[in-house]
Amino acid sequence: MLKLASCGNDCNFCPRYTATQSDDVERLKEVAALWNRVGWRDVVVSPEEMVCYGCSSANWCRYDIRKCVLEKKVDNCGECKGYPCENVLKTFEQTELYAKDCREKLSKEDYERFHKAFFSKSENLDRANKEYLSQIKSK
Repeated sequence: MLKLASCGNDCNFCPRYTATQSDDVERLKEVAALWNRVGWRDVVVSPEEMVCYGCSSANWCRYDIRKCVLEKKVDNCGECKGYPCENVLKTFEQTELYAKDCREKLSKEDYERFHKAFFSKSENLDRANKEYLSQIKSK
């Protein structure tokens, strides 16, 4: 089942989310080191700090998308009448920069997983938006 974060990340491929779901503390340690290696954390944090249950439980969002999604009472940006807005377009641009940087720092296997989890936001939200518009038209 597709589980998209507010910004279009695919939780089903996110190493933090999947390690949390499987209660795999060793994998969370590996993910903490990975986040540090790609520059997403300044230090290697504890497995407890890496736990992720998805956006619905997150307190922080780099792009303030979660706050907007909650205010508009939608599950993700693709279900918003204003999609794509300026904020999500900026997020896509930043994501492309992260993807380029991560390609240089990650193994091919890790990069592919990151691509599916984090760097396909636009495609994921476009698909969600298409489904959303289809539902509106059928009503």
